[in-house]
Amino acid sequence: MRILFSICLLISLSSCIATAQTDDNSIYKLPDTVYDKDSSSSNFMLAGSEKGLYKINANRTAIPLWQGGKVSKIIRTEERTDSVIQTRWYFLTNQGIVSSTDLSNFEFRNEGLPFLTIKQYDGTNTSFLKQCAQLKDLSIHPTNSSILVTATKDAVFITYNGGISWKSLGSSASTAGIKAVAVCDMNRTGTEKTGTDLVVFMSHPIYGFSYYMPLAKKPAWKDCNGGFDNMKSISYPDEISDILPVVFSDENGSPVTEVFVSQSYLPRIYRFDWVKDRGELLYSGSEPVETIDSLFWNGSSLLYTKNGEVAAYNPATKAAGSLPNEYLKWQGCFSLLARDDTLYSVWLPSESEKGNGISLNELWLLYPDDVNNKYASKALDRKAIYVSPHKLITKAGVEKYKKTILDNKLNAIVIDMKDDFGALHYEPTDPLVKQKGYISRYKIDLDTFVPAMKENGIYLVARIVTFKDESLAKYGNSKYAVWDRTLNKAWKGIQGYEKVKDENGNETGAVKTNYYDEVWVDPYCPEVWEYAVHIAQDLISQGFDEIQFDYIRFPTDGKNMSNAQFRWRSEGMDRESALVSFLRYARANIDAPIGIDIYGANGWYRSGARTGQDVELLAEYVDVVCPMFYPSHFENSFLNYAPVTERPYRVYYYGTYRNTVIGRNKLIIRPWVQAFYLNVPYDRVYYNENYVRQQIYGVRDSVNRGYMYWNQSGRYDDISPDVGDKKYPGPSYEADSKYRKPALSGGSRTVNTPMNDEQNRSSSGDTTAWDTIREQENRDKDKSGFPKLSDISKLWQAYSES
Repeated sequence: MRILFSICLLISLSSCIATAQTDDNSIYKLPDTVYDKDSSSSNFMLAGSEKGLYKINANRTAIPLWQGGKVSKIIRTEERTDSVIQTRWYFLTNQGIVSSTDLSNFEFRNEGLPFLTIKQYDGTNTSFLKQCAQLKDLSIHPTNSSILVTATKDAVFITYNGGISWKSLGSSASTAGIKAVAVCDMNRTGTEKTGTDLVVFMSHPIYGFSYYMPLAKKPAWKDCNGGFDNMKSISYPDEISDILPVVFSDENGSPVTEVFVSQSYLPRIYRFDWVKDRGELLYSGSEPVETIDSLFWNGSSLLYTKNGEVAAYNPATKAAGSLPNEYLKWQGCFSLLARDDTLYSVWLPSESEKGNGISLNELWLLYPDDVNNKYASKALDRKAIYVSPHKLITKAGVEKYKKTILDNKLNAIVIDMKDDFGALHYEPTDPLVKQKGYISRYKIDLDTFVPAMKENGIYLVARIVTFKDESLAKYGNSKYAVWDRTLNKAWKGIQGYEKVKDENGNETGAVKTNYYDEVWVDPYCPEVWEYAVHIAQDLISQGFDEIQFDYIRFPTDGKNMSNAQFRWRSEGMDRESALVSFLRYARANIDAPIGIDIYGANGWYRSGARTGQDVELLAEYVDVVCPMFYPSHFENSFLNYAPVTERPYRVYYYGTYRNTVIGRNKLIIRPWVQAFYLNVPYDRVYYNENYVRQQIYGVRDSVNRGYMYWNQSGRYDDISPDVGDKKYPGPSYEADSKYRKPALSGGSRTVNTPMNDEQNRSSSGDTTAWDTIREQENRDKDKSGFPKLSDISKLWQAYSES
């Protein structure tokens, strides 16, 4: 999270707080201290980006400080050293937790956090490196800077010594997907003795909001989902994006902690009622879908990041607050990043010498119109049909589907160049592919096909089924196959069993085993990666524009899953490290947009449950994610509320937005659109041409970066010309013109001056439209960082009246 502002004035209230902490499990003490000369009123800001950490001076000079990876959060705090308070910095990075006291020397503080063993392959030799598992969040205790919490997708971790060592607290959920964490002391309630307890909070996209008391005798996670909004038809609360504990002083001068909470896809801010164990709504935005994240208390208002802006909310007045001078002074420097870099976090110096400054993150949201990857300009706005290769082996077939594309105002085609059984549908030129590949008789003549498509500007996407490959599984005495440890042969998933009957229908006593029609190769094997990447390189050299990998996952189906053996697994590796290793290898060796197909549920929820398709992880290595939001593949009750005819629009409107936010705009979300009938209850009543068209409107009104039609048989009678800017004719309230279109929009970087640590920037003091609208002359005059007692009274009154 951010540095959590303590609103109790530590020096003047230290005796009161110390008294309140007797007989206490909160493990902190407020000593009498003096401060060192470094204060947060320094005349510089810090910026965390995709490429590292920068110090930006008031003269707009940007100096790189640490270039070891992405910096997604910056925390400034103060720690005691021999009765002197010195500044300590913590940074949440893609290499783990980094710390510094002087912004010159940096150290990792990852002891006790999980690491991935990454396998590297150069075509001949393998080597290994240790990489800290992706961390989702970092939060510091508001009054004890030695206590921090962080989380991987699977577990929450706590440190009591400033990150020198970490301990796992597990998770409230049985599936991956942790989003936010926080830690603080909470007052005991009910009949319990006075004092406080140390409490850790976490959020999960499916299991909701939970807390844990790590110092309790029998600690356990407790879910508290009451009061938080959910989408219609879904019983659990929608994802919590951020959790912010703030320490106030009540009218008696005693500290009390309030916890504020926001949501990722519904524009909501809550106060968590500690006594009632439920959320209490404070603010609800007007948009159907919008993101609120990066909560920060600046002494008078909650600051937060949302689509296109940083905004403020005053809980006492229940109205929009004013943006602080610190933000207004420095925001013009946000645009100083290089053209190919992305701003994620900033720390802004405080006007108060004893303040810890302002820490904001998730700042990619300021520029929601931008896609932050190298190949975005090439892959954006591609609208495609899928066609099976055997439909394209004749000139007539090519002309038929070219006409379908052009008549429907589309501009791309997706073709299986390596199919679900491993067959290649083209003539390879790469020696390794020739050696190991099986060429189907339904191969496309690329020498004629590619020019025929290119003459009409049609973008070519090669679909490569990766780890499901019956052909490669047989190669070299099945050395690449997932192995059955019991049968000592290539593993196949068992679908079920049936009793054998004779020709007269009588049971014979024998039992037949039915297998899934799938054969898998080992995702741990670098030679399997090499083969897939060589196919991709070969196709790019022959005219394809984009590679779309499918089945980048482990097998999931079979009653005999426990018999599956992965013989290429190296010591210390797990499934996540195998997928990361492959994706790193592919990204390093493919100079073209890389896409990947995922299940719809993995695009809807921040979870790689069941398949390991974790979008946040994929965003580090691929450019396009293609979720299958097929309405027929969700439960029939999912978003199936009145008017029920609008379900296809809703699924794609909300799904495309959610998937893009999960990927933090590093990805182009290009959904597969259902252009086929499935015999499920909803489709039996509603599937027709309008059903298909509604999905397109949903994508357009949501993020509008392209889509792809899927029909396995190549029958596209149900599609219609691209809707363009036409008004959606259906009754979905989300389509109303008073709401933002696309839903994820509202800002783009207009200044793209590359960074140069020896260059002085000179630029007009940019302010966003939001700042001019805000009427900044109405800002509060008191900028001390500590609320008046009258303000606290208003706050409590507001809570009691709501």
